[in-house]
Amino acid sequence: MVNILQAVQTYQASALGWLQNLYCFINTCNNRFRNFNDMIANLGDTVTYDLPPRMAAQPGLVVPQFLGVQQRVRSLVCGGTDAQGLEQSSNVPFAFTAQELIFNIDNNDYREKFEISAMTELGAQIEASVASTILTGPYRFFGDGTTQINSFGQLASAMAFFRNFGSVNYLTRGYLSDLAVPSIVNSGLNQFALNRNNEMANSWEVGRFDNTDWYRSNFLPVHTSGNTGINGTVLTVVSIDSTGTLLTVSGATANDASAVLANDLFQFQDGVSAQPNMRYLTFIGHKPSGNPVQFRATATAAATGAGQVTITVDPPLISQAGNINQNLNNPIASGMQIKGLPSHRRGLICSGDAMFLAMPQLPDQTPFPTANKADELSGAAIRFTQGATFGQNQNGFIFDAIWGTDFVPEYCMAFIFPLSQG
Repeated sequence: MVNILQAVQTYQASALGWLQNLYCFINTCNNRFRNFNDMIANLGDTVTYDLPPRMAAQPGLVVPQFLGVQQRVRSLVCGGTDAQGLEQSSNVPFAFTAQELIFNIDNNDYREKFEISAMTELGAQIEASVASTILTGPYRFFGDGTTQINSFGQLASAMAFFRNFGSVNYLTRGYLSDLAVPSIVNSGLNQFALNRNNEMANSWEVGRFDNTDWYRSNFLPVHTSGNTGINGTVLTVVSIDSTGTLLTVSGATANDASAVLANDLFQFQDGVSAQPNMRYLTFIGHKPSGNPVQFRATATAAATGAGQVTITVDPPLISQAGNINQNLNNPIASGMQIKGLPSHRRGLICSGDAMFLAMPQLPDQTPFPTANKADELSGAAIRFTQGATFGQNQNGFIFDAIWGTDFVPEYCMAFIFPLSQG
């Protein structure tokens, strides 16, 4: 006897979960301007907000002169481009025919899976974009780009430098590379701190340490440095302009078009013959701190035929006593030396809720059914629109969002992870 049996293939639900990313930036950003488009009298895609004014003290009770004051402002732009040059808006579209909907999608209650996948993909795009603002925010940093960040001692040192400059004593947060967290936790398990170690051993997370909430991210941006940073070139100061924003140095490779790239980070070197060690003044009080003078290049700069490079720096480097923006303990002089970081992955320390995220709800797309909601996983505000192409047997679905970010530089400090650490 020969049996002829038919094999029928079915498409069974696997019950697999979605591969999730670590959405710490969207969830911890200051949402004060999330829907700034609804604020009275605010027009356009930009909102301007104030920073605390700066003052300068003079000795004695006799006032030699009244000092000018300045209202400090920053702007948050929604829907522009982020620090990596990508648009701060994105969409995830997909479509089905009527047959696909009734026989494959709705018949098996499968539409929700497509929708969740679309929302998680869009949320990941927003999270990565927000994280990229680390590249254009802080100008101070901890780490040299070659030494791994792998201990609680390094976290404590970073926080000491962060606070030594001046910081807000609330909502202090640190954002670490997720691949660095295990080695940091492992270093702490050897310390005699029973309650903390029990908690870390159970969760394998840093948690709260040194009055700071520590988060981990798999979206920390990678910065590719200019050739002076990659090659570890020590550059010699030639001059600085009167505004403190254009620093001319020598020692680069002649005619190197990529000597310095935008968002490169530099530090003044200690121990240079006949030169004082450069230190930042405290942001409030204008007293010498223990922080070395570090800065961010705001634009790409090429080397001349003589190997000179003019770097546009942030913040302005000002040594004039009595100036409310004075931040240096000594004038910048010819012969001082600076050195840039090699390519690296950049984390963050921030306090005072100084990371702003705007994510306004997009309008309805009448006559197509539209809904706005926040993604439960990432916290992102996302619009969903459904519609049909008349007479074309196409049913389309679109998930989209628009956003803008701004990190206040003096409230932040970058954490530098070597590329070898992931």
